[in-house]
Amino acid sequence: MFSAIISGTVCGIGSHLVQVEVDLSKGLPCFQMVGLLSSEVREARERVRVALKNSGITLPPMCINVNLSPADLRKEGTVFDLPVAVGILTCLGRIPKESIAGTIFLGELGLNGEVKPVRGILPIVTRAKESGMHRCILPRDNAPEGAVVDGIEVIGVVSIAETIAYLQALAEGDEGLIEPAQTDVRSLWERRPEQAPDFADISGQETVKRAIEVAAAGFHHLLMIGPPGSGKTMLAKRIPSILPPLSLQESLEVSTIYSVSGLLHTAREILITERPFLNPHHTITGQALAGGGRVPVPGIVSLSHRGILFLDELPEFKRETLDILRQPLEDKVVQIARSSGVYVFPADFMLVGAMNPCPCGYYPDMARCHCTPYEVKRYLGRISGPILDRIDICVEAAPLRFQDLEKEHVGESSARIRERVLRARQRQAQRFMDLPLRFNADMGAADVERFCGLGRGERTYMERMFRVMHLSARGYHRILKVARTIADLAGEDVIREEHLAEAICYRQMNIREAG
Repeated sequence: MFSAIISGTVCGIGSHLVQVEVDLSKGLPCFQMVGLLSSEVREARERVRVALKNSGITLPPMCINVNLSPADLRKEGTVFDLPVAVGILTCLGRIPKESIAGTIFLGELGLNGEVKPVRGILPIVTRAKESGMHRCILPRDNAPEGAVVDGIEVIGVVSIAETIAYLQALAEGDEGLIEPAQTDVRSLWERRPEQAPDFADISGQETVKRAIEVAAAGFHHLLMIGPPGSGKTMLAKRIPSILPPLSLQESLEVSTIYSVSGLLHTAREILITERPFLNPHHTITGQALAGGGRVPVPGIVSLSHRGILFLDELPEFKRETLDILRQPLEDKVVQIARSSGVYVFPADFMLVGAMNPCPCGYYPDMARCHCTPYEVKRYLGRISGPILDRIDICVEAAPLRFQDLEKEHVGESSARIRERVLRARQRQAQRFMDLPLRFNADMGAADVERFCGLGRGERTYMERMFRVMHLSARGYHRILKVARTIADLAGEDVIREEHLAEAICYRQMNIREAG
């Protein structure tokens, strides 16, 4: 007796379909599973055996062989419990073979026969639809997540007994025993946080607000330097409020990462509709930041994809941890090599850093700062040059004055700033329509030459600044990219001298001169 059940597994943030082949034959009673399996997959033998027993089904004393094909693909997780059980029941005649045609099965079994949720449902169901499958049977807790994928019927079950009953009814022509799960993606977009942080709550710091607006418009990396209590963290937490909303494609990308990480189990998190904002503690390890493990999973930089990665107290992070960001900042991906292969996770995020100018935080106010020049230099030296060189905008958050706190008028709202950012993003979308670029920050050297052309006066000005500031080629190009964003915010097609002057003010060279 032989049956073949379709299931799936996650590899990185991608997925593969797996054929669960089950054979029952006479011989010495045994239960064997092969196919390059991890320990948790091998343990499915006992889970399936006990779950079936507690569901009123006792396995006969036969030789049970299970092969998960392709055999050269590493199988991880507990997603194969349900398909193995269905395969055995099909061989025993408890489930008609015609009811499993075109159906993919996913789920972990509890010892009482319960079907428990698993991670990675979204990419697996997407792959099943692309492969021509028309039905997916999975845990009920995962059903809303799977139903996000249009064009495939998603059936949520709570137990192996309910699965058997549904498949038997299906073979008899009754498809109404369990209603397919439905997820209204449009309604998810309409749902927004009721009380999102707003820039109108911030008093003063107009220069920093302007720098944040420029960074958001061009997706430039940003560093804020200022004493404690100057509002750096409050400002950073309000950046998502001025960013454009996620598109459906971006939402699916982010949701896939969270699904693989096991963060989409609850009904409230069917789909990620808001741009991520992650603020890890400075004690985070390199593996947690970039991702990894025996079976690599996405790290913080990947969970920040299409959103904000905020590193508060930047110099307090270990230097080797910060240096892990070099490749993601440049290539927009994280590559993790293991003996089983190379895993690639997306990491296209906007880096926002905040730091004090010295260990005590009050330099250069010598009335309050008691740090020696050596201590200041050593403190700033914790951030490597290559990381600083990848940050386009550096701005100083000055100490707040009493007059700033006593202002009667409310500051500019996030909604108004967002309107300007959206207009600048639209200009960039038109400019890069036929190119694999999305923002001004993505431009390479050739793109800068093409889209950041200067007039005679502007070229003379930049030539003088190049000599005075001892700019490198990379620094020169970064100034032009920021100036291009400033011009977009002003609605200008041509970069003018005032745009260049503002971009130059955002250079981070003063951080090295502070000591």
